[in-house]
Amino acid sequence: MILYERKDKETGKEYAYRVLKGNIMSLELKPGEFLSELELADKLNLSRTPIREVIMKLKGEHLIEVKPQSGTYVSLIDIDLIEEAIFMRFAVEEKILKLACESFPSDIMLELEKNIFAQEIIADMKGGETEFHKLDTSFHELLFKGTGKARVWDNILNISTHYNRMRLLTQKKDSKKSVVEQHKEFLNVIKNKDKDKVEFLIDEHMRFSMKSWDYLIKHDSEISKYFK
Repeated sequence: MILYERKDKETGKEYAYRVLKGNIMSLELKPGEFLSELELADKLNLSRTPIREVIMKLKGEHLIEVKPQSGTYVSLIDIDLIEEAIFMRFAVEEKILKLACESFPSDIMLELEKNIFAQEIIADMKGGETEFHKLDTSFHELLFKGTGKARVWDNILNISTHYNRMRLLTQKKDSKKSVVEQHKEFLNVIKNKDKDKVEFLIDEHMRFSMKSWDYLIKHDSEISKYFK
């Protein structure tokens, strides 16, 4: 587990939540991994009370599972929660792209272009999956920001914890170059204000993504062990 620097005026509970959730989402704490309240309290230099409170909060977010007579574990990745997140994300993103075709700020367009340039560099390298995942997430966040829907993106992130863990887990097996090409198509649609192409593009992106992940989850034992 990676420890973060504690922020000024951050309570013990806030700190523990940030560290634990951050490590779960980055897969430093693997799905199914056992968690000891005592060890966490010791590592974070906190009493067990804030640790216990954070565990219950993360349990409510489906990121931790508490099993009676067994212990506390990082939750396995739930396919049902992934499907719900995908349904909402792509439905909303279609509307976002259509809005972007009508009007999109030039400064954020520049940020998107820089983002894709960085993606291309990593896509040509071996490794770099974590950084590529961050750029991928940032790319979609910028689309929402550019259409004035940043808070909608925050809500999508809240229901996408299992989806995002799955994305990071399968990033090593995915073709990064294919993802970059899809993002370039998003950008071209916005630049050309090609609203009529949005629905097809989103549908194609969703089908490609789901087919790729579904295969890996079912046929790659290194990955499938982390799923329910």
